[in-house]
Amino acid sequence: MNIFRDDAVAWLSTLEDESVDLLITDPPYESLEKHRKIGTTTRLKISKASSNQWFDIFPNSRFEELLKEIYRVLKRNSHFYLFCDQETMFVIKPIAEDVGFKFWKPIIWDKVSIGMGYHYRSRYECILFFEKGKRKLNDLGCPDILEYKRVYRGYPTEKPVGLMEILVEQSSSCGELVVDPFFGSGSVLVAAQNLSRRCVGNDISVEAHNHYLNRGDLYLDTLVGQ
Repeated sequence: MNIFRDDAVAWLSTLEDESVDLLITDPPYESLEKHRKIGTTTRLKISKASSNQWFDIFPNSRFEELLKEIYRVLKRNSHFYLFCDQETMFVIKPIAEDVGFKFWKPIIWDKVSIGMGYHYRSRYECILFFEKGKRKLNDLGCPDILEYKRVYRGYPTEKPVGLMEILVEQSSSCGELVVDPFFGSGSVLVAAQNLSRRCVGNDISVEAHNHYLNRGDLYLDTLVGQ
């Protein structure tokens, strides 16, 4: 497993055409900044009690170049999952379709407990499910609502490894390459390792690298920093 520190688009541009079997990622999308400013996402909040500078926002204006690179590096007949909120979903879907992806549906991550907010407080997050070419899911009986408790006191917006394992298991096979260009807490990479997939990740944040390298469930075998 290799990890790199670079801008996500710049890093993806170094990968060969059609070299990736599965891509799963959770970009720090623009609407997170809005929630941080009004204090509805406490782990991202900047205040006297929380001077969090974990990551910079990836602006909506860059999604076209990102999605073009993702489409290019994915093999034919592969899947792509992107975590986002309801607002960002409407930005990403038409761009992804324009670059060539087929959009299947938003999968719902039910976090079990209620979150912050003012209008019908949030309990779920969207996982946009895209396809390049045609590939069957490994388990056609899997529901489109996945229930996993949110991770408390972890990296901001950290996703449960078990949730990521479902996506990895559904859309790849042993030995195939799983990539995450915004690896954050490293949950995708850990899930891929647990399921005997090869994995490569990138994140521009120093804090992401520090958090990932200090995970208790990480196999420290062949890490590469850049």
